[in-house]
Amino acid sequence: MLAAFRPPREEVTDMSDPRQPDELGDDAVLTPSEQKLAAEERARREAEDDMETALFDGIRAAGSGPVDPVRLTRDDTFSFRCHKGVSCWNACCHGADVTLTPQDIITLARHFWVTPAKFVADYVVPAIHEGSGLPVAKLVMTGRKGEGPCVFMDDETGCMVYDDRPATCRYYPLGLGAVKMKGHDSREDMYFLVKETHCQGHAEELTQSVQTFRAEQGVEPYDLINERWIDILMKMASWRSMGGPMGQDVSKQTKQMFYMVSTDIDAFRRFVFETKFLEIYEIDADMIESIKTNDEALLQLGFDWLRNVMFNEETIGMKPAVLQEAIGKARSGMGAA
Repeated sequence: MLAAFRPPREEVTDMSDPRQPDELGDDAVLTPSEQKLAAEERARREAEDDMETALFDGIRAAGSGPVDPVRLTRDDTFSFRCHKGVSCWNACCHGADVTLTPQDIITLARHFWVTPAKFVADYVVPAIHEGSGLPVAKLVMTGRKGEGPCVFMDDETGCMVYDDRPATCRYYPLGLGAVKMKGHDSREDMYFLVKETHCQGHAEELTQSVQTFRAEQGVEPYDLINERWIDILMKMASWRSMGGPMGQDVSKQTKQMFYMVSTDIDAFRRFVFETKFLEIYEIDADMIESIKTNDEALLQLGFDWLRNVMFNEETIGMKPAVLQEAIGKARSGMGAA
């Protein structure tokens, strides 16, 4: 068996052991000072220029191959075809830089019939997303310095998890990014072409649109689930240009929460059901029943909760009594009671 490469621990932020639900406790509720975020959000929107962040840079690590800088829309076309007969078959799977989305982790855990936590422990190393500064999961590569083949690649048959392969692999040779134009509330996805010198797939006579390629590679269900997660990365990248929410980086605990939701849906489920979470937040009864077993629905709740905690967005509401108590404490603290 090939040895799996993991970067030295000092090179990454250790998010592999986020706090357990009882350790996070009730202090995850917003503090009164965080109400300032609404005003800062308005200022951020007015001050920002065109904002871009790369979500998936393509398979290879930065600097390992040329990237065509021209943006592509879903209607634009490009020439590419990968198959077993191409001379470079599977070369892109060596020394790959694969960021795993929350849906990737859930899907691959199901593939191996293990929990997400077990999958992460065996096949993931934590890293920092360059644009947002938030912790993300990277797929472990084999070889002494991570330059060997993907841990899931077989020399003869190719990808052993092909039907459940990560979104980054599905997108290749496209990179996925997002741009938020000044004055616009929502982001716009953008695509760019990754052209590595060894890749012969670009010489194949198959021209297709970005949209056709996305449909054939099955990325749309992944994008649908991960959309709010991508929004968090995008917004945090924008906040970082102003020093972070309230002019500060988000706390280590908040980053642990983000990594927990992103990589260990079972831990987040325990947090929801074994703490006072449901006593604090107004969650629909049908949703409560659904998230007991539906991981994808629980992910969406997690993303909404994170947006509320990190940016004070009204994506999830407190119960009226809890909100009134918080307002009372805030007024008392300001001497207005």
